[in-house]
Amino acid sequence: MGKINIGIIGLGAVGERLLKQFTAHPETNVTAVSDVNVARLEEMKRDLPEASTYTDYRELLQDKLVDLVYVAVPPKFHHPIVVDVLKAGKHVLCEKPLANSLEEAKEMLELAETAGVVHAINFPLPYSNPVEVLEEKIRGGYIGNLKRVELTMQFPAWPREWQQNPWIAGREQGGFVREITPHYIQLMHQLFGAVKNIHTYIEYPENEAQCETGIIARMELENGVPILVDGLSGIGKKEEINFRMYGDKGVLSLLNWSVLTGSNLLEQENVEIERENARTGLIDELVKAISGERAKLVTFKEGFAVQEVLEKLLELK
Repeated sequence: MGKINIGIIGLGAVGERLLKQFTAHPETNVTAVSDVNVARLEEMKRDLPEASTYTDYRELLQDKLVDLVYVAVPPKFHHPIVVDVLKAGKHVLCEKPLANSLEEAKEMLELAETAGVVHAINFPLPYSNPVEVLEEKIRGGYIGNLKRVELTMQFPAWPREWQQNPWIAGREQGGFVREITPHYIQLMHQLFGAVKNIHTYIEYPENEAQCETGIIARMELENGVPILVDGLSGIGKKEEINFRMYGDKGVLSLLNWSVLTGSNLLEQENVEIERENARTGLIDELVKAISGERAKLVTFKEGFAVQEVLEKLLELK
């Protein structure tokens, strides 16, 4: 088959990042983009002169050239747009989290599983080299028997400087719990299986429109291993996101998405773990799936499982 034609709905910072990857990939071609911001569309037209531009995403869905639609809009718009994409019979890649509520996510999953199309969520971590090495280390017994998992998230400010938009600071669909933790919930599922027994304490400002400022939560894996989540914004230190796994023989840490370090009883010093070869990326796997080959994708089924945990973390007690 020829190149896979991509349509992109939403041209914010996240959407543009993957747009560049689609444009650079030898087997994909961005043929249509949609955004309500006319000025943004005009910018894209200069960069992608052959791509069609639409202010109404429904017109993009009628474009017969488009094979796969990447939905890169804020979370509360995922449900209506993805439902329309699925009803149009097009393959879909959705930003995370899958939806803005568990009810929405359930409907999207059910429709995706009957639509006969490829459906996936943009979780980059499973395709990263550090996570591939991390998974190999765990399977190979580097840390021994798992004793505890910890996720710490620390931000001098939320939103960050490059994320200054109204929705990501709001309680309805923003906040670092909704923006950051889905990546690591997915990774926990990938590495260790389902998460249960979720107990959470969320700190919110007095302004009910604003997102959380802190979270302390405890969860468990199916075998009872505890998971601790500790997040805080508005503190006097550099941003740090640390995903740690403690075992009876060693410790592994994934710092700030991409720096993997480890130490164990044989190697007392905490050392950075690297490997040169690169894992196939998300776009490679999408191409495989659309071509009918076996592919590794985080589908809406896994997205729904992540959403279940996420909504419990955000529950007010």
